Amino acid sequence: MHYEGKIYRPWMEAESVLIQTTLGCSNNQCTFCTMFDDKRFKVREIDDIFKDIAEVRATYPKVESIFLIDGNVMAMRTEKLLAILDRIKMTFPELKHLALYSGFNDFRRKSISELKELRSAGLTTAYSGLESGDPIVLERIKKGMTREHAIQGMEMAREANIQVLASFIFGLGGRERSKEHAENTTSLLNIMHPDAIAPMALAIQPGSQLEREVANGEFVLPTPLQILHEEKYLLENMDDFPCFYWGDHGNNIATMRGVWPEARQPFLENINKHINHNPMAKKNVIETYAW
Repeated sequence: MHYEGKIYRPWMEAESVLIQTTLGCSNNQCTFCTMFDDKRFKVREIDDIFKDIAEVRATYPKVESIFLIDGNVMAMRTEKLLAILDRIKMTFPELKHLALYSGFNDFRRKSISELKELRSAGLTTAYSGLESGDPIVLERIKKGMTREHAIQGMEMAREANIQVLASFIFGLGGRERSKEHAENTTSLLNIMHPDAIAPMALAIQPGSQLEREVANGEFVLPTPLQILHEEKYLLENMDDFPCFYWGDHGNNIATMRGVWPEARQPFLENINKHINHNPMAKKNVIETYAW
């Protein structure tokens, strides 16, 4: 298998085979992220990808889950991505799950018919970084996406029957916009109704623009109590649409995972327990670890 540079995958994909199809991220300017600073975005040569697919087949007698890396794989030309998916489908008839990273804008840049073709070719799931529903936060982090873009991208993915996991970051509004960040992110989720969500606590990545903003005082880190209250607001105000709640990232103060909305009450009991009794809630600055 050929891998270039740092490799990332969602923690839910720990059991998946990773096949590198793109290098880096086509946006690669978000202030909080350094995941792909070591490479420029490009699509790998298809023959090299096919070699890796063949090597996976030769290595594993049974492959039921594959995750395509790097960043927003959906950004590649549809014809090439279809060729890759078709080769995977042909090579692994036992496959049950095929996922990749996709920005919500990447859905928007394709037609519904293209997205449906990708779904028919075997694509089941896309992991999409929402980060925040607050317009000011989205602009500050240089996401290159608006609330309206996220809504449109989600609608297009749903019409194509591609499952979407939306990830977002508690604390990304800093100490100043904690309330607005929580409220606007929750309201956006209530419009979008993603199939799964993955909330994560903010972690300052070494070398990121956000790290420099913290150092010069432009961004004031939230308190752990603010992080907990952001999640409590979400749990109290998110609508009863069906989704899976992946709230067990390693940086989260209150780790929770389960089926929504059935999990609302036990999750609220858990978050209140942390607010009232977790010693971390009394600290002045959140303490998390780089990815």
